[in-house]
Amino acid sequence: MSSLLRLQKALRRQGIAVDFQNGIYTLSNPHTQARVLLPQAFSLEEKAVRQLMDFASVHVPGHVGHVCQACATPDFHPGSIAPVGSIVATSEDLVIPAIPGTDINCGMRLITTGLTLAQVESRSEALTTRLRRVLLEDGRDVPLRSQAYAALFGSGPQAFIDSLHTQGLWRRVDRDRLRRELAGCIALGEFGGGLQHAPQALVGSREVIRDPSIGTTGSGNHFVELQVVDAILDRHQAYALGLRQDEVVVMIHSGSRDVGFFVGGRWMDRARAAWPVGVRHPQSGLFGLTGALAQEYLDAMGVAARYAWANRMVLAELVRDCFSGVFGMDASRLVVDVPHNVVLREQGMNIHRKGATPARAGDLALIPGSMGDYSYVATGLGNPDWLWSCSHGAGRTMRRQSMRALRPEVLGNELDWHCVTLREERRVEEAPAAYKRIGPVIEAQEAQGMIRGVARLRPWVTFKA
Repeated sequence: MSSLLRLQKALRRQGIAVDFQNGIYTLSNPHTQARVLLPQAFSLEEKAVRQLMDFASVHVPGHVGHVCQACATPDFHPGSIAPVGSIVATSEDLVIPAIPGTDINCGMRLITTGLTLAQVESRSEALTTRLRRVLLEDGRDVPLRSQAYAALFGSGPQAFIDSLHTQGLWRRVDRDRLRRELAGCIALGEFGGGLQHAPQALVGSREVIRDPSIGTTGSGNHFVELQVVDAILDRHQAYALGLRQDEVVVMIHSGSRDVGFFVGGRWMDRARAAWPVGVRHPQSGLFGLTGALAQEYLDAMGVAARYAWANRMVLAELVRDCFSGVFGMDASRLVVDVPHNVVLREQGMNIHRKGATPARAGDLALIPGSMGDYSYVATGLGNPDWLWSCSHGAGRTMRRQSMRALRPEVLGNELDWHCVTLREERRVEEAPAAYKRIGPVIEAQEAQGMIRGVARLRPWVTFKA
């Protein structure tokens, strides 16, 4: 309580009032208000509060576009620009490119394997060797033609699948299964596109492209993790999804890589350039886009979002190929693919999610803990008070620089965990102690009627680039 009082005093000096009741912080200043769902055991960080209030205040002088509502989920913590775990709803004529930022449609994909832990453990060394090669040692063979990328960005994922090469990995991929799995990708059909927004390097005249980003996780908190179905929480839903007790599943967390940096950086610059001439720039450095530019941004964002889907799809196919090579079978199926770091048109508004996942009624969500804590499959309940969203994970408690200073002393946790990486700093920066415990994060959201748990997954082996 004393830490809350200190924070309240510090924020009051900045014109921000803080009230805490029943696990919900209400933040307000003379211009706007925001709510944060955060169990009392977790600390509210001053920097994250300032970032959220800055985003809740974005407007463009001379235009009617405005922020309608702002809130945050229990994984709320500061980001480089926008706070992670935040959701901001704006009118349809306003978008804020800095909220998705440059990691557009970072998201999660979960596939089953059809194998129990006992079956996989019997060949774990051979499997780990193959996965390490393709995921960490650049051993993948994923040729793609520029016409496939043009189909992806111009027409969409279905056209991309129809245009796939017949060499390398694609010789062994079940295209019909990929087409069926499109229905299990949350919001994928809601993203726009357009060749004019795509990087020329991918849609030029070259016949075969060896894209250095496709089929890669990226750094930071991204991963490919072998998990075990530890507990079934909703028997009927789990059965429908093909989740079985003690089965090995694979969770993938990655985003739009270089295409996201290209699109996100370009449009944050355009938002700054479009600011009204002669009007002082906002102190926060945050800029919105209105009118035709807002729609154009959504189409450009869709290009990066489609690429992120393709990247996770390729990662999943690489994993499937490794399992098939070791076990001589591939009985896997997609459970769900879910986005975060996107803007979606919903309920007559633009819903901006930064490190937050759609949890509309019936949507599936994936909510991972750390690599030493559980992950959850959940069903969204469509709560409008929290903008039809839920958290995308547990949320950090310690910055990476702090973790590097502590080194091995922080590596313990109640669950056994094993990290395969070529970079020792990943094992330290992403150690379980850097993250909040996932249990209270899930419990708080269930109590608010945001989600309902379907299955709990235990980490087994995590691959970090």
